[in-house]
Amino acid sequence: MGSRRSGTHKAPSGRAPSQRQLRVGEVLRAALAEILTRGTIRDPVLQKAIITVSEVRASSDLKTATVYVIPLGHPDPPSVVDALTRAKKYIRGELARAVQMKHMPEITFLPDTTFDYAQSVNEMLSSPEVARDLKVDEEDS
Repeated sequence: MGSRRSGTHKAPSGRAPSQRQLRVGEVLRAALAEILTRGTIRDPVLQKAIITVSEVRASSDLKTATVYVIPLGHPDPPSVVDALTRAKKYIRGELARAVQMKHMPEITFLPDTTFDYAQSVNEMLSSPEVARDLKVDEEDS
């Protein structure tokens, strides 16, 4: 699993997403959060998990959407993503009922690794070697 993003919000084509893509992504994110909160998905893994939908990225043609999720406090995050993928058809149907769109995008679930990356950066910055280098830089200023 690689890093989800490198700091900027760019589409795979290298262009930033349009306002329409951002708006659709946010509407889908809110609807997905509501669907997951209801607990109507009959999967033992999902019934025990608390899932945060951190971001939904819609493609430029709005035919596909990538959903980034964070399973909070779950010992096996990949199993949560697998369970969401198994329930994709049901979730997409619920989305179609909740959101007024001409065509509901195909959805793909991926784990959000942004917080893990931020934690590793914080750990790196608090290491004695980096703290020593930062202290030397401050003294030079």
